[in-house]
Amino acid sequence: MDLHHKPTVDLQGYSPEIRALVYDYTLQLADTSLILGHRLSEWCGHGPILEQDLAMANIALDLIGESRSLYQYAAELEGQGRTEDDLASLRDAVEYKNPLLVEQPNGDFGDTVMRQFLFDGFHFFLLKELQNSPDKGLAGIAAKSFKEASYHVKWSAEWIIRLGDGTEESRRRIQKALDNLWMFSGELYTMTDTEKALAQAGFIPDYSGLLSQWEAHVGKVFAEATLEVPQNVFMQKGGKTGRHSEHLGYLLTELQYLQRAYPGLEW
Repeated sequence: MDLHHKPTVDLQGYSPEIRALVYDYTLQLADTSLILGHRLSEWCGHGPILEQDLAMANIALDLIGESRSLYQYAAELEGQGRTEDDLASLRDAVEYKNPLLVEQPNGDFGDTVMRQFLFDGFHFFLLKELQNSPDKGLAGIAAKSFKEASYHVKWSAEWIIRLGDGTEESRRRIQKALDNLWMFSGELYTMTDTEKALAQAGFIPDYSGLLSQWEAHVGKVFAEATLEVPQNVFMQKGGKTGRHSEHLGYLLTELQYLQRAYPGLEW
């Protein structure tokens, strides 16, 4: 049973341009949650301890559930007869709109925790504001997912502190993860033309406001974890406009294999 909110398109009175923008943005959010959820699912059975193995699996389920609701809504918005499965399983890498951060490999546990932490702060504050969107579809999904994101942001922050302020080895590893992944954090707040247009129209928040909240959150946690934020780093971007790292292609090969090998398969 799908317990996630299943929205109904309610964009009557909006221009075709706005409808297209909301579709594009919804697809971007769906891709982001799906890819990160899939990355976390790769840990299933391989976590450092059973409790955290289950925690990551549950976060993965939350994100994939959120992506399902978003893909369902995007399919309704598109109105071309495609389903959530079509959007998730039958698009090529260049059509995906997720930021580069979420497609990065899992690495060790520290790499995964740092990737999750950088994303969680953004995700939490975005969903908090999206609940106020005039678009009922986005607002409804955000309200449901915000409850889950509230746990995610707490989980990853606690692990950043535990690893950073732990042993010499754990601090070395989590600092290395921060050094390697920080370059991908800037894309989260670099607004695409779609995001700018929707923010101007009042459908989504301006990311400059989210950035200040995110910076305060990560700054506080990094200080407690005794971690040093990299300085003068060139921020990588392009994922949200379809320019991805080589990692996404390999990920999609695994993710989409069954649907592409047996088109239309149902079970």
